[in-house]
Amino acid sequence: MPEGPEIRRAADRIEKQIGGKILEDVWFAFPELASQASSLIGVRVSAVDSWGKAMLIRFADRRVLYSHNQLYGVWKLHADDKPPNTSRSLRVRLVAEGRAASLYSASDVSLWEEDRLAHHPFLSRLGPDLLSQQVSAADVEQRLLLPAFRRRSLGALLLDQGLVAGLGNYLRSEILFFSQLHPKQRPCDLTSEQLAVLSSRIIDITRTAYRTAGVTNQDAWIEQAVASGESRRQWRFSVFERAGLSCHRCGYVIERTTIGSRRLYWCPRCQPPPSP
Repeated sequence: MPEGPEIRRAADRIEKQIGGKILEDVWFAFPELASQASSLIGVRVSAVDSWGKAMLIRFADRRVLYSHNQLYGVWKLHADDKPPNTSRSLRVRLVAEGRAASLYSASDVSLWEEDRLAHHPFLSRLGPDLLSQQVSAADVEQRLLLPAFRRRSLGALLLDQGLVAGLGNYLRSEILFFSQLHPKQRPCDLTSEQLAVLSSRIIDITRTAYRTAGVTNQDAWIEQAVASGESRRQWRFSVFERAGLSCHRCGYVIERTTIGSRRLYWCPRCQPPPSP
């Protein structure tokens, strides 16, 4: 499933395609939305942003189109008269000035009044978005210490969208590695310095992934990895997807485990387990 940085980059592309433009044609596959399609024709797309893994297309009449790609959804951008050649099922098509944004294969799509969006059953459970909202390291540290989060293992907590929205599997491994924390450690067990580092890394690595299209590794380590013949799938990360390879920092062998039914990669030497 795409993580926050990938959804935000998709939002940027959609905004470039139809943002600020007046809709000329609107089509929805879902009957509950199809009846509203004509009411959006002639309305300007005021902004496109994201909240965690959800896409939000905002209209000048203060309605918002919510969509969540889940595992298989994908937005495709194209000329209105040249739809993409795909076997996927079309769910949404928005057309402005001859350019189209089409959503395929997603099933979670709805139209909301902007002032009701906070009551959305998914969005209402999310923490702040690190890419679309103003969030500081101090804000993240404060959230880590909330009663709902402070006694949970970091390996599980960093997948909880209630902490901060948009983190996912590769970001979890990368954040813990750069923070030099073991996935079994808990916020309540960390020193003030460790908490500060973790809070900063949560923000910095997420924003780096957004800026670089998913590359979270350091330049010097990338050069070494490329020189040794690693594929992009491996060299783009510092630790994720690198089980059995040497740690960039210490040379120890990277290991893989499963937490929350999802893969997690870590360096046993750089990220030692907490004392019993």
